[in-house]
Amino acid sequence: MRGVISWISARSRHPLFLLGLAAGLVAFVVQSGELGSADTQHRLQSAHSFWTSEPPVFPNEYPEFGIHGRDGSLQSWYGIGQSLLLLPFDIAGTYLERLPVFADYNGDDPSVRNIFVSGCVNILLSVLTALVCFRLLRLIGFLVRQSVGGVLGLLLLTTHLHYTQNMMENNYICLLTICGLTYQLDWTRMGRERSLLVGSFAFGLNLLTRLTTGLDLLAGALFVVLVLHLEGWRGRAFWGAVKRYAVVAGPVYAVFGLLDRLYQYHRFGSFFNTYVSVVAREARARNPLLPASYPFETPFHVGFFGALFSRQKSIFLFDPLLILMLLLIVIAWHRFNPAVRAYVIASGALLLAYLCFYARYTVWSGDFAWGDRYVSTAVELASLLAVPLLMKYFGEFGRLFRAVCIAIVAASAAIQAASLAFWLPLEIYQRAFLGTRFVVGLRFENIVGFAIGKMQTWGLFPSSITDDPWDYVHISCWNFLPFLLARVGAAPRWVVHVTLGIWLAGLSLLGWVLWRVYGVIRSSATEPA
Repeated sequence: MRGVISWISARSRHPLFLLGLAAGLVAFVVQSGELGSADTQHRLQSAHSFWTSEPPVFPNEYPEFGIHGRDGSLQSWYGIGQSLLLLPFDIAGTYLERLPVFADYNGDDPSVRNIFVSGCVNILLSVLTALVCFRLLRLIGFLVRQSVGGVLGLLLLTTHLHYTQNMMENNYICLLTICGLTYQLDWTRMGRERSLLVGSFAFGLNLLTRLTTGLDLLAGALFVVLVLHLEGWRGRAFWGAVKRYAVVAGPVYAVFGLLDRLYQYHRFGSFFNTYVSVVAREARARNPLLPASYPFETPFHVGFFGALFSRQKSIFLFDPLLILMLLLIVIAWHRFNPAVRAYVIASGALLLAYLCFYARYTVWSGDFAWGDRYVSTAVELASLLAVPLLMKYFGEFGRLFRAVCIAIVAASAAIQAASLAFWLPLEIYQRAFLGTRFVVGLRFENIVGFAIGKMQTWGLFPSSITDDPWDYVHISCWNFLPFLLARVGAAPRWVVHVTLGIWLAGLSLLGWVLWRVYGVIRSSATEPA
């Protein structure tokens, strides 16, 4: 450990190195060894089917999961994007699992393949997000220390942290959207066509992950147009830039749209429908009582206001940093530079679009998820500037407002840390016998109850909480790899102890690195504007 710290110390003057290392360590220590979601497990199986003889969906999973495609074959109802991301790690993890040293483990849960895939992918996404986000904040006009604070705010103070542990599509979509915004903004600054191509490629790649990320693509275009307009581009210069954007980005988006349609045709024999329409058709065939509008039958006001104000899914409860961002907009809008204003408008429009789109969806809340997973990424993007803006104008605010801001930041840190403590379905299972509860508050109650051994005494964890033995094991321990290995009991004790030692060392190293990052922020406090 001492040698590692010495090596890091020699390179710790560069904030990007420290940010990347901190991001990687954060992702490492929060891992449970599981993918965190049945959705991701299904997408991993799709990736597995690309290079093995296994099907993307096993017959016993239908009708709970899967839909019929061409020639009656069972197909997944997801896009191909995350499966492509998982593919190389699935190949490596599969061969790693087959090594003789793991022969006695027999593929027990958490499997060697899942541990490898979740750890590698989440660390990669976290590091890349930190580096690209730092560049975006610098391009928008923030100082180095403010940009460092903004990156840490995204990684530690938003639901991005939860989805670093539970690998749904969210953080991959977030990375690609930030990448698209960064490189397209760089094009407005430097005029480099390569940057516009890279940014457009990132937005296009998002289309393969989830078609609704077309909203991110449109928000990116709005961001570029607003930056050009607010920074004084007019007349021929403005329209020439807009035309150039369309000429370069349009074909890239068309190619990725075509790739998505080809994948759709390969599975379902049609270029023009979506898997949602196939899901709806088969669901109505099994249950004729479903409304014709299924799966968009929810009254708009239920989904829209539920995402905003419900006790179980409110975006303000799960991402309090959004409240801070709204306060800063009200108090300091007149101080924002044109790029900040453009970003605030574009990210706000993106969040509103997602809220409206999913408001009528049958499971508008994202169902088995921490918070409203369908809009969480848009919330994170809308909150991204909260910390750097607070750092920039902190000295200009009154004492009361500064105290409110500090309280919101502290609440954000506590809520995101709490989101990691248990596997996400715990409070969803508790709903069956506790009724509708304030989920975030219940999570803290569960943490205290579990820590002091009062879960059953307080009526939080009856033996009948679930009839699924697998789920029972996973919601009844701290949701970190060493504790899950110990709870399952399939791994040898020495493996559990070694894993715990490595985890504690990683946690200690993370604390040291974050302290060094804090030193960088303080040492650059006099950085010229």
